[in-house]
Amino acid sequence: MPLSTRLSIADTLTLGNAICGFMAVYFTTTGVLIPHLTGTEDGGMARHSAAVAVILMLMASVFDLFDGLVARKLRASAMGAELDNLSDLISFGLAPAYFVVTWGMVASGASQANQRVSVVAAVVVLLAVVLRLARFSCVTLRDGIFQGMPSPFGALTVVAIVLLELPFLPTLLAIIGVAWLMVSRVEYPKPRGRLAVAMLSWIVLSMGMLAAWALDAPGGQLLLQTGCSLQIVLGAMIPVFATARRVNTFRDNRRESRAEQRAAQLP
Repeated sequence: MPLSTRLSIADTLTLGNAICGFMAVYFTTTGVLIPHLTGTEDGGMARHSAAVAVILMLMASVFDLFDGLVARKLRASAMGAELDNLSDLISFGLAPAYFVVTWGMVASGASQANQRVSVVAAVVVLLAVVLRLARFSCVTLRDGIFQGMPSPFGALTVVAIVLLELPFLPTLLAIIGVAWLMVSRVEYPKPRGRLAVAMLSWIVLSMGMLAAWALDAPGGQLLLQTGCSLQIVLGAMIPVFATARRVNTFRDNRRESRAEQRAAQLP
């Protein structure tokens, strides 16, 4: 068998990412969209299916986190990078975009105009992920950073915005804002070491919040709102800190440059 067609352990994790993304679309369709269209909608079933879909996206992000770690520790196949991009496109591009479309159709009081606009927002999210993944493949950055919000983080932030059930216009603007952050030049740290542990812990905690909400546990709705709010706050604060750091670095460089010019002018 040619080396290029052999799957490594990291590749297997990457395929797990793709499967989770597809199954997220499946549960969104069968448990939320189809019951709404056929008039057999059940609030409990829709809540359960939506929670399962989001948990699957969270699981996809876990696979995405570990496939990179495993690839660095062991080995990556010749297909590794391509498989990773294709899987990310399914789990963090198609799945959240489809979630946005479904939200536009099933949201209470959604007009036809709102439905059409939600489709546009979903397309914006999908294109942002496509462009971000394409740029990631052809742009070399210094080690330890991403340029633009990572697609797993962006996808989960989009889903958190939808689950928070804000009014239509703020939800739409927030979704487009996240899409812009994914294609922006804002620098985000890569999840390594303590940051990877913190991210994994947050994912597990989020799964617990979603399970409590799906099972209609006491305080489940509050837990969901708290988790979604924290996800959105994190998405908003990281660019602020990154911008502040770049401004400080720019100022320090200017000071050093002025100091060098003064030193050069001295007799």
